[in-house]
Order: sequence, then structure tokens, then C-alpha cells
Amino acid sequence: MTQSSNRVLDEFARLMTDAAGAAQGVRREMETLMRAQGERLLREMDVVSREEFEAVKAMARKAREENDTLTSRLDALEAELRALKGA
Repeated sequence: MTQSSNRVLDEFARLMTDAAGAAQGVRREMETLMRAQGERLLREMDVVSREEFEAVKAMARKAREENDTLTSRLDALEAELRALKGA
């Protein structure tokens, strides 16, 4: 009885190990499928990459700084023009 009981337990353990391996394989397959679907969805939505976003962000920052500089120069020139007209 002990011999056959061990054999049944061995078979059951092997079955559980195989089932766990199959479950891991299914999980990996689902992860791959979900990742592919997510990437397809992002491509269809025309979402920009992080690199493109950072490049445009840097360009906007530079343009804002240049705009601030030009605004300051314009204000100074207008003040100078008012002073010349008032003198």
C-alpha cells in the first residue's frame, strides 16, 4: 500500500508541476499579447515618444526664454522712446 501511495503522490506532484509550468507559459503568452496590444493602441493613437516630447519641451523652454528677453528689451526701448518724447 505504501508503494502505490507514493506512486500516486509522485504522479500527483508531477501533474501539479506540469500544471504550474503550463500556467506560467500562459501568463507569459498573455503578457506578450497585452504588451503587443498596448503598443498597437499607442501607435494608433499617434502618441509621441518620450524623446520627442523632451525635445519639444526643450524647444518651448528656449522659445519662452527668448520671448522673455525680447519683451524686456522692447519694454526698455519703449521706456527710452517715452523719455525722448517727453524731453
